[in-house]
Amino acid sequence: MADFSAQHLTKSVGEKTVFDDINFIIHPLDRIGLLGINGTGKTTLLNVISGKSGFDGDVSPFDRPNQFSITYLTQDPDFDDAQTILETVLDEQLPQMRAIIAYEKMLSVLTENKMSQFEQLQAEMDRLDAWNIEAEVKTVLSKLNLPEVTRKIGTLSGGQKRRVQLAQALVNPSDLLLLDEPTNHLDVETILWLQNYLKNAKRSVLFVTHDRYFLDQVATRIFELDHAKLTEYQGNYQDYLAQKAADEAREVASLHKANQLYKSELSWIRKSPQARATKQQARISRFEDLKDQLKTTKTSGDMDMNIASARLGKKVIQLKNAAFSYPDRPLFDGFDLIVKPHARIGIVGDNGVGKSTLLNIIAGALTLTKGSLEIGETVNVGYFSQEIKGLDENKRMINFLEEIAAAAHNNAGENISVVNLLEQFLFPRSTHGTLISKLSGGEKKRLYLLKILLLQPNVLLLDEPTNDLDIATLTVLENFLSQFPGAVLTVSHDRYFQDKVSNELLAFENGSIGHYFGAYSDYLSIKMAEKTPVSADKVEKKAVSTDKNENSLSTNQKQKLTYMEKKEWETIEDDIASLESRIEAIDTEMNENGSNTELLLQLQKEMDDITAQLEDKYERWEYLSERA
Repeated sequence: MADFSAQHLTKSVGEKTVFDDINFIIHPLDRIGLLGINGTGKTTLLNVISGKSGFDGDVSPFDRPNQFSITYLTQDPDFDDAQTILETVLDEQLPQMRAIIAYEKMLSVLTENKMSQFEQLQAEMDRLDAWNIEAEVKTVLSKLNLPEVTRKIGTLSGGQKRRVQLAQALVNPSDLLLLDEPTNHLDVETILWLQNYLKNAKRSVLFVTHDRYFLDQVATRIFELDHAKLTEYQGNYQDYLAQKAADEAREVASLHKANQLYKSELSWIRKSPQARATKQQARISRFEDLKDQLKTTKTSGDMDMNIASARLGKKVIQLKNAAFSYPDRPLFDGFDLIVKPHARIGIVGDNGVGKSTLLNIIAGALTLTKGSLEIGETVNVGYFSQEIKGLDENKRMINFLEEIAAAAHNNAGENISVVNLLEQFLFPRSTHGTLISKLSGGEKKRLYLLKILLLQPNVLLLDEPTNDLDIATLTVLENFLSQFPGAVLTVSHDRYFQDKVSNELLAFENGSIGHYFGAYSDYLSIKMAEKTPVSADKVEKKAVSTDKNENSLSTNQKQKLTYMEKKEWETIEDDIASLESRIEAIDTEMNENGSNTELLLQLQKEMDDITAQLEDKYERWEYLSERA
């Protein structure tokens, strides 16, 4: 395996310079996370590295294409609908893959008179040593929950096609694997499998993702694109945050000095033309440079979604004995829910179980099959759906938003102009006249979110809001949701996002909807442990619908507590309450300090420690409760 080296790499799209004179090296077995706000050129850089897009500069593998191979997972699959899954996944240019395709096809039509052909194919598999590759292919297809390999691509859903594309990227050997949002359309269990797969892969990986837990687990280096430049950080996402915090601390100190110098220079430059004429031109140039520096200096907390919402009464949303069925399948039945004014509800479950359907019912796009839905008179719903709706791509951003509202109000009642709002949403003033059709997918999502918030909703329905949004935008959105005075219901597979924005869950499980309190990660840990016999009753302990009598042990199974265990049993619930209270306090402190990366890192470490202690206490509580 060889290095991938890029020197003086420059790329422009139209009048925009996406990256300018950047240099980097990807070493064998590197796993590099590529960060940057939407529109900075992450996908463009992947296109350049893959050879799909032209560039200026020097890239070492491109002069020896037969010695360095690249596999690229793009965001939009482009397949032949007439091909089968197997034909699409395997690269027929490779002899092993051709042998596997022929062997699997023969298996599906094998009869006695074809045994000689079958034996020849077996011999070819032996000769090419293709059996291990075939086993890996089947493992990958199984882990990605894909249907039979003989299914035609044209019969698959969009999410299934995306997983076929991921399988294609994983099973075909290459020196460098490029992944653009690989966790989109994957459930949590599959994401965990993909994490481990990539950590054990014998090739280099460069990937773009908004999933911060995934990024933290997989990355060994971080590349950040910002203002057409690339900065490298060693380590995973936590290491990146620590280094960014140190960089920002230095930048703040430097900015303070620059401000002092700016004031001094301002006093001087305001003197009369006659006095200024006697000064050195270099000093005037330095003043202009300082002005530019102070205008362009940004920190991670610059994006501030301080937009007021309409007043919300006590009655918000209530579902009674609710049921919904499609003609071919029921989704849920007998479901009751009361949404309180400040609710933070996460909605989780496998793909296709009805999560988006529930939001569509609340939004009024679908009607219940049975039961009732009551919406409070003061409720103003803002629905951030997976499909971007209502963006006129022939209009320019600022004109489009001004047609919705000339201005908005912040929580202090002050007017905020559309121009200022666009800047708060990381759209520089020079881009406000851009046609919506020219925006990247992530930029359109950001504009779509701004459109919804301009209407000042007091109940937010968010359907997979993290897809196509960059981490900087997500961080500020999380901070906004923590201060949002209304109710928020969020469908998302993003563990990190759900952990930060939700404190109760609606979990679609086996045709019913369970209601749980706590963090999404805790729920996932319980569900994983539930698969082992020793931990099968954990969910019942934490579920709202717990029936303690059903799950208690019979008298003859109980063993008496020792003296020390009795003392521990007397205080353990207070200990758990104290730890849970501290977690809530840390969560509040993190929400209030969204722009202080150094403090956030310290708080996250404390949160991890206390969460581990809490899990130990839960385990101990379970043991003692069975004996008490």
